[in-house]
Amino acid sequence: MSINVVDRIDDLVKVNRMLISVSDKSGLAEFVPGLLRINPELNIFSTGGTYQRLSEILGARAKDNLVRVSAYTGQPETQGGLVKTLDFKIYLGLLTETYNDSHQRDLKRTGGVPIDMVVVNLYPFKETISTSGVTGEQARGNIDIGGPCMIRASAKNFIRVASVTDPSDYERILGALGTNDGHTDLSLRFELAKKAFEHTAVYDRTIADFLEHTPFESVRGCYNGPAD
Repeated sequence: MSINVVDRIDDLVKVNRMLISVSDKSGLAEFVPGLLRINPELNIFSTGGTYQRLSEILGARAKDNLVRVSAYTGQPETQGGLVKTLDFKIYLGLLTETYNDSHQRDLKRTGGVPIDMVVVNLYPFKETISTSGVTGEQARGNIDIGGPCMIRASAKNFIRVASVTDPSDYERILGALGTNDGHTDLSLRFELAKKAFEHTAVYDRTIADFLEHTPFESVRGCYNGPAD
């Protein structure tokens, strides 16, 4: 297997398109209008409850700046939001490299666009399993799939993409974008990538530990009783 080697990147990357999909919506009411003050042409892709919350925050501006992920991908969300962002166009937009001609041809072929920032935090698995009387099925339903994938893809491509997982970083990010005329710099993206991988590592460790200490019989009992 050949390894793709990147030998040219930009230190400063303009944030023209971003994807926001969060369980913890704190800080969005300040963060998103702040982003649009810096770049009024910013396009924001979003899903589900996050899309609804951003619509409330943006009001009349939503029609100019906010796009449903399903409208971009051409694929509707599955029942219950089980599949929303697991789509080739999304991951091409996250992983594409600026100076890779093949990637640029793929964008043109699919009608895709580069995504410059991802703001994602995950289903509240730890909070769910901390609830008294929680069932195995309730826990299973709060295992996030699309979120960790987007975090990891954007963090892997920190040479171009900012991966934001912590609302406490919003103010810092706004400050950096304001200083750099709407651009992230490599140092910031690298710091956010380290934090992003730590975030998904802790999340997966929490799931693994819960499953390790969950008796199989209690899991089977959630589904139609004992097997024949």
